[in-house]
Order: sequence, then structure tokens, then C-alpha cells
Amino acid sequence: MNYLIKDENSQYYKCGYSCDNAIVLSCENENFFITDSRYTTEANEQVNKNTSVIESSDLAKTTRELIRKNNIFTIAYDPKEWKISDFENLKEKLPKVNFKPKENLTLLQRAVKSDKEISFLKEAVSLGSKAFDNLASFLNKTKEPLSEQNLHFKANEFLTSFGELELSFDPILAINENAAKPHAKPTKNILKKDDLILFDAGVKYKRYCSDRTRTAFFSNDFDFSFAQNFKNQKIQKAYDLVLRAHDEAIKQAKIGMKASELDKIARDIIAKGGYEKEFVHSLGHGVGLNIHEFPFINKKSQTILEENMVFTIEPGIYIPNEFGIRIEDMVVLKSDGAYIL
Repeated sequence: MNYLIKDENSQYYKCGYSCDNAIVLSCENENFFITDSRYTTEANEQVNKNTSVIESSDLAKTTRELIRKNNIFTIAYDPKEWKISDFENLKEKLPKVNFKPKENLTLLQRAVKSDKEISFLKEAVSLGSKAFDNLASFLNKTKEPLSEQNLHFKANEFLTSFGELELSFDPILAINENAAKPHAKPTKNILKKDDLILFDAGVKYKRYCSDRTRTAFFSNDFDFSFAQNFKNQKIQKAYDLVLRAHDEAIKQAKIGMKASELDKIARDIIAKGGYEKEFVHSLGHGVGLNIHEFPFINKKSQTILEENMVFTIEPGIYIPNEFGIRIEDMVVLKSDGAYIL
């Protein structure tokens, strides 16, 4: 199949290099990485052996010339990757070419991970986990009052290893009632003893992302482990329910299952505990070069889970103006079940 790529992570997946001004023309046995002179030197150093770098000051014109030269009459593309104006400019002088829209074309190709990709993801998870431990250690030692904003800043330092690593996304660090917002922004609220703290963060290793969430009871010698003992019994009940949903979904995940079936396993546990309406998001999502990619683990998804798919399991309960709880891990699906990376 012949197809066009604009998305940077998909460029990288196919060619081993990406930049913000390129078109990839992928043919059966060769890829053409078309870019301008700012990027050609680095591109030639990094692209894989099946990719030719083409320098151009007019990417659309050069792409049209390559399509004609290679006698291509049918070519696929993902309309989500293209601005309408850019796409119209590309195809206007190719009236005999059949451009076939295929949504999520390259994302679907990336849904099943290679062993090498899984090793990169596992290392990203390991580096992210160390940052959680380092933040907990810092909070156990510090004597100064810290707001969510201060904590967010310190979390960034530990996650990036003081500039060595990239973040998968802007971390979420929320206390008490702010944690009831799944994508909470940091406030000036001060962390105090006996508070609930929710921390959702990840880092990249060789461009591959990690994603992890822990909810913890802030007391002397606290940590981000699964074993948490809250003084508030309502919070403890909700926490235990979320942890059970997390564990059971991982335990029951298997090849051949629909993503919606896996979502239902966790959702039913939380619903039976009395919090059906408080679980407001999907159970999980794929992780790779993008922080959110296929497969999506939600109640509508008909995706069949396959070996070497990597995705999150992240049930949650959110009670506005009170508290929020989420526990999240990335898993890889193997022939005998799911394993936390």
C-alpha cells in the first residue's frame, strides 16, 4: 500500500527520524522523507536504510513529482494529519490519482508493539517510577510548606532528572478536593499532614512514553505504594474499590477480548461499590510514541486486544469538592495475560 504521512511520531516510526516540516511518501519497498534544507543533514544521519531523504523548498510539488515518477495512481492518507488547505494544494495537480482517506492509518499500524519498543517503554516506566520515589523521599524530608504549584515544580525536576529527560505530558499533582478533577491544574493549596495527594506523571525514553498514577495518604514516611491507610473511612472505601478494580482488570485481561469487555470488568466493580457515576473516564488507553494511542480501553471500543499491545489500566472515583482517586499502571499483553511494565 502506498500512503502519505504528516504526523511527526508516525514519521519517526516509519523512517527513524522526524521534523516539523516534512512529508513522507511510503511505497512498497521504499520511503521518501521530503523536507527542507534545515533538516536534511540530520535526516540523512538518522533515517533507516529503506528511506531516502529528498531536499525541497516546496514539499507538495516534490511529493507530486515523486508520485508521478513512481507511477502511483492510488494512495492512502489519514485526513486527521492534514490541514485542508495543505491537502488541497497537494492533490490539485494530480487529477488521475485516487487519494483514499483512512483515519488512524499509521496509529493502527503502531498498536501492536515490537519487543524493542516494549523494552523502551519498560525503561520509560522504570525512570518514571524512580521519580515517584524521589518525590516521596523529598516530601518526607522537607520542612517547608509546599503548595500544589510548588509540588508541580519539584515534580518536574525529579521527572526530568534535572533536564536529562523529556516529560510524556504535563504532570498532574493534586491535593484533596482538587484531585476530584481528573486533569486538575495546580493551585496555591498547601500540602498538610493527613492530606490526600494524587500524582499522575510520565517520562520519555528514546521518544517512548510512560504513564503512571498513584493516590497516597500524606503522613510521616509516606510513599506511593499500593498500601495506603486513610483516616477518612469514605476515602479508604473508595481507594480500596479503585485498587480492586485496577487489580482485577489486569488479572482478567487476555488476548482476544474486546476492549469494552475489559473496561466493563473494572467499571462493574466500582458500580457495585456504589460509585458508578463517579468513574467518569475510560479504563485506559494505548501508550507508545504518543501518550494516548491505540488501543483505547473504553465501554464502546470493539477493538480486539492482541499480544504485545501496551495500554494503561487506570480506574478512578471522583467526588466533586471532596476527593479524587486514581490508580494507574501500564501493562503489556502476552499470551498468558497482562503484565505491569
